[in-house]
Amino acid sequence: MNDTQLSTPSAHARLQGQVALVTGASAGIGAATALALAAEGAAVALVARRQERLEVLAGQIRAAGGQALVIGTDLNDAEQARATVTRAVSELGRLDILVNNAGLMLLGPVADADASDWERMMTLNVLTLMHLTQAAVQVMKPQGRGHIVNISSVSGRGAGPTSAGYSASKWAVGGFSEGLRQEVRLHGIRVTVIEPGVVATELTDHITHAATKAAYESRISEMTPLEAEDVAAAVVYATTQPQRVNVNEILIRPLDQG
Repeated sequence: MNDTQLSTPSAHARLQGQVALVTGASAGIGAATALALAAEGAAVALVARRQERLEVLAGQIRAAGGQALVIGTDLNDAEQARATVTRAVSELGRLDILVNNAGLMLLGPVADADASDWERMMTLNVLTLMHLTQAAVQVMKPQGRGHIVNISSVSGRGAGPTSAGYSASKWAVGGFSEGLRQEVRLHGIRVTVIEPGVVATELTDHITHAATKAAYESRISEMTPLEAEDVAAAVVYATTQPQRVNVNEILIRPLDQG
């Protein structure tokens, strides 16, 4: 669980009256982003499978005077993913910001890859994001405004040994996001892609290829990674710009990442 302390929203909170939905909100970047958006006055729908963690996070937000809705669900199921948007709108009244943060990073060499790792990444990193975005855009278009924030990766800009499958999923996010941006811009909907480098989160815990996991953890142990709050700050920056400004991409790396 994220240890960030939530400050009480002020009268000048920049997202007062807005509703945000954050996926993968039970830990890491998702939890930090939910807290940061709530601190700016947004009501936040918290989405993940680990409902008990979401309840703790929602308690933090409510204790500081914010509003939070817990939606424990399996986003790998397309219908459940779309239903999260429906529920958020039903209970919170609207949807202004969707942060597609849920994802998997299952690194490993192509020759030795478990094909099910590729399928899991493409489902959660790409298809789930697309289903959620479609449902959100259908809500946002009649409102005449909204913001889709897709959490990608530096691996969405380049690839290297052991990242082929993961990079494929994140390149897909970039292509989808740019096509979407061009479609929805005249409906007042903004689209932002955030591409973090190495972040201190649970993401590496899920790597199934043992040798790759060990090598990656050894490499990142030699640098000072980003914190989840650094990525959350990028989300807040993009979503609090004047409506005329669409921050298309934010690339953010640790200072000592090559």
